[in-house]
Amino acid sequence: MKFGPVPIADAEGAILAHSVAVGKKRLRKGLVLEADHVAALQAAGFADVTVARLDPGDLHEDEAASRIAAALIEGTGAGLSLSRASTGRVNLIADGPGVVLMDVARLEAVNRVNPMITVATVPPFHQMAGGGMVATVKIISYGVSGDDVALAADHARGTVRLARPVVPSASLIVTEIAGGAGEKGRESIAGRLEALGMELAEVVHVPHETGALARALGAARGDMTLILTGSATSDPADTGPEALRQAGGQVDRFGMPVDPGNLLFIGALDERPVIGLPGCARSPALNGADWVLSRVACGLEVSDADIAAMGVGGLLKEIPTRPMPRRGKGRAKDRAASGTKS
Repeated sequence: MKFGPVPIADAEGAILAHSVAVGKKRLRKGLVLEADHVAALQAAGFADVTVARLDPGDLHEDEAASRIAAALIEGTGAGLSLSRASTGRVNLIADGPGVVLMDVARLEAVNRVNPMITVATVPPFHQMAGGGMVATVKIISYGVSGDDVALAADHARGTVRLARPVVPSASLIVTEIAGGAGEKGRESIAGRLEALGMELAEVVHVPHETGALARALGAARGDMTLILTGSATSDPADTGPEALRQAGGQVDRFGMPVDPGNLLFIGALDERPVIGLPGCARSPALNGADWVLSRVACGLEVSDADIAAMGVGGLLKEIPTRPMPRRGKGRAKDRAASGTKS
């Protein structure tokens, strides 16, 4: 592609690089200049204009973006739609709720082909709502080599998909203690399920006792069971995990390196997933339970290794009660002790 100023007389058929005012009208950048545009520029006193002109084998920005975007979702099934190409951009839009799956290594390869070819996405396993933008393909220049587009499309092919929810409903079991939270958190949890297209089948309240919770687990009607304990789960042998074992299920992991959300446990009973929610799930704010719940709802395996990997990027929110060196006070003391200045 050639880019730069040209005499007005030579501008027909080229792409206008920068918007210009012509009398009361404005010619927008990206416009392919036709004879009447050139005449208007000449009448307005322009001697030259900055344009881009495609070389043989180049593709216009919109065509390039469309080809790469189509490749991203090729063969990945329903769940994602493409926007109309405009100014070298095509967006991938979620058709409904779900979790984004992607091949990170191959997407990185796309972005190494040519700096003018870019693909930006949400993070892997990001939970989407219908209409949300999953990715955007943007061609930075007005045109790009067709060979580079073909190579980028090869890398991109089938790399992004949306896993849709497959678990229809969930039971919520709340254990109660004297002076406990009671119904607090029900609306937040119901909202999480609704966002995933799931039904809250029932809410069951039982005493915070292993036997009572085990019986409630055995009687739960939902396709998934969520446990919200009145007292925080503090050990793999605490009331929640032990009740799941006593009911005949298994605990696959207790504890996760995501904050807030450390005190989650996950397991199964009669092949139905069971999630022991951390207390922070009573709040609608993002926490580790959201990451686990969305994957399980979409039928994705959540292994011990998967949860361990969530720690990188798992610091979701600073909380005032967490002991930590505070900016200013502690550092000022250190500087005073060492005799240094900031």
